[in-house]
Amino acid sequence: MGDFSPLTSLQGAKAAQKRERNAAKNSDKGPTSRTKVNEAAKNIVCQTCRQTFLLTTRAPALEEHAQNKHSKTLAECFPNFTK
Repeated sequence: MGDFSPLTSLQGAKAAQKRERNAAKNSDKGPTSRTKVNEAAKNIVCQTCRQTFLLTTRAPALEEHAQNKHSKTLAECFPNFTK
């Protein structure tokens, strides 16, 4: 009858059970996308063009935006920004 042994069929059953358990665990977690969280964290807004920046954006990046896009200063584009 070939190489069939009870041990190999048990290993197959164990593997199937493990896959089922892991599928159940992973389905409970929900989406892993950070898009909504990132959108909520964008609370620095350029007053000239209304472009949003993440809360963690530092002054040099904002200064670069103000200079390159609008030829203005940081204070003119982002009056509410505090360092």
